[in-house]
Amino acid sequence: MNNILKENFIWIKNYFFAFLKWLALGLIMGIIAGVIGAAFAHSIELVTHFRANYSHIIYFLPIGGLVITAIYKLCKTSGIGTNDVFEGVKTERHVPFLLAPSVFLGTVITHLLGGSAGREGAALQLGGSIAGFIGKAFRLKENARHILLMCGMGAFFSALFGTPIGAFVFAIEVVSVGSFCSAALFPGIVSSLTAYFVAGMLNVKPERFLVSAIPKVSVLVVLKVVLIAVLGATLSIVFCKALHIFEKVFKKYFNNEYLRIFVGGCIIIILSLLFGKDYTGGGIDVINRIFEEGTVKPEAFLLKILFTSVTLAAGFKGGEIVPTIFIGATLGGAASGFLGLDTAFSAAVSVAALFSGVTNCPLATIFLCLELFGPEGIIFFALGSVISFLLSGSCSLYSSQRLEFSKVD
Repeated sequence: MNNILKENFIWIKNYFFAFLKWLALGLIMGIIAGVIGAAFAHSIELVTHFRANYSHIIYFLPIGGLVITAIYKLCKTSGIGTNDVFEGVKTERHVPFLLAPSVFLGTVITHLLGGSAGREGAALQLGGSIAGFIGKAFRLKENARHILLMCGMGAFFSALFGTPIGAFVFAIEVVSVGSFCSAALFPGIVSSLTAYFVAGMLNVKPERFLVSAIPKVSVLVVLKVVLIAVLGATLSIVFCKALHIFEKVFKKYFNNEYLRIFVGGCIIIILSLLFGKDYTGGGIDVINRIFEEGTVKPEAFLLKILFTSVTLAAGFKGGEIVPTIFIGATLGGAASGFLGLDTAFSAAVSVAALFSGVTNCPLATIFLCLELFGPEGIIFFALGSVISFLLSGSCSLYSSQRLEFSKVD
């Protein structure tokens, strides 16, 4: 009897202390992510407004590229990116702390001067870098350090985008598709919610898009959603292939990093002169116009793929998530006319299809859509997400992402 009581006491003590440990680490990670994430979000907003008022600043993009490359060289973080953060979750590889200031400054410069990139990729790297530093400071064991890395990625994503549930599910799901780390659920939600509230107190507005004209469920509407999902899956493959092909081409013909990013900046300037400034920066203003005004150019999704592929392949910093939302929204908006659907609704379904297709994260996509677009159309968003996930095959934005199970067997 005494042995049973002793075993139960030890069991309760272990789980109670584990609860306290992860509560504390989740809060610490969330507070840090909220503060730094808010500073990062406001910096991006500030330089975006500056670029909008002084559009000719894009002519300094090649020079800015040289500065970014020099920063990475100085911090000894050249060639380190989101894939390395994912590897840090799966292996004993450590994410260098100096990646945080490198990607912070590099992404701000990219947005200031008109590079076509997002900010969530930088958020994942910030989270991984700072979480790695905290893990070392607290001398966490390897498994605990891996969990904290996921918490850091989710927390920074949450702080910047204002989607705490989608953010922490994405951070857990994206590294190894099909293998869900349940041990990260509690600290993940603590860190993401904490970062969300801290960033909100620091005046970071969460991204929300109004989708009011949700159709009733019918066979015809479902068939139209399936068609959008098929188009989204196809375009997600095109986007991923374009990113990887452009990266190989740039590295093949411009082996020197300084020359590569300088040439890439010059190409973006030429493209902006030919096609306009809508495809520079993240493109949130264009996304907002689709959902608020229903206006979209039919060729916009292809041009955004081109601009983003050149920007990231050349070595400019940022991420692919906001461009993915841009591509999805413009594809859906362009398709809404011949499908007879509301522009905002069609755009939202297409965003779900693109995001799920390029990240292989259908569950995170569903939660993300729930937070971005509201619950009314969740059936359609979920349908678009899972269909695109299946049809996009093994394509991914992230070369280090691992599919634990086949999608077809």
